[in-house]
Amino acid sequence: MDRLGRVFLVGAGPGDPELLTLKALRMIGRAEALVYDRLVSDDVLALAPERARRFPVGKAPQCHPVPQHRINDLLVSLARQGLTVVRLKGGDPFIFGRGSEETEYLKAAGIPFEVAPGVTAAQGCAAATGVPLTHRGLATGVRYVTGHCRTDLPLDLDWAGLADPQTTLVVYMGAANIAEISAELIAHRMPAELPVLAVNNATLPSERRLLARLDDIAPRTAAAEFKGPVLFIIGRVVSLYEERPGALLARLAADMPWEAAHA
Repeated sequence: MDRLGRVFLVGAGPGDPELLTLKALRMIGRAEALVYDRLVSDDVLALAPERARRFPVGKAPQCHPVPQHRINDLLVSLARQGLTVVRLKGGDPFIFGRGSEETEYLKAAGIPFEVAPGVTAAQGCAAATGVPLTHRGLATGVRYVTGHCRTDLPLDLDWAGLADPQTTLVVYMGAANIAEISAELIAHRMPAELPVLAVNNATLPSERRLLARLDDIAPRTAAAEFKGPVLFIIGRVVSLYEERPGALLARLAADMPWEAAHA
């Protein structure tokens, strides 16, 4: 029988290659085949050997050109060719990355695999902006939720449980549904004046930020016309955001758009 390859599921982090773990970097350097998502940055992809075969399988909202079952089959097929396969996922494979579905499929097919965790987008945003996800007196916990459902079904979240002002709420992939999300949270008694920080392309040179209240985050997000992934941090911890505090105070006083205040 031909030599059986293996699959490395690697968390590529939020984009900045310096946030890769040493284990992830070692695995990427061994790649003979690279199967990667849309949100993996070019700088991270450049760390793979030039000889590695590349297979882009990225998804976008309402656009899934390579269905999950085909990705699963591709991983197994490449490994059965004796290749060392690196499955690169943005953030962490096991946080909204469908990594568990892929490992279950690999396990059933008898393909050896190993997982390298990655810095998830929430942690990358916290480090980049200085907004902690928990802080004594402001937030006793943090919750991660996805802002869209599988196959683009309507959102079905525990709104009453999420609308806890004592907990930081981090919403992944929520730009398209932030109007519904903010309205539901307010309807379930989350304070309308609660601060929200939206971070677009976190940790990358193209990173953009938007500071707003919960009751006006939706129209401001729409007006910003973000390109790329947007993560929302909702909660009292956002009050600790202090980049250029003079400009921030001026923006709050004049109710100016965030980017106008930072021009």
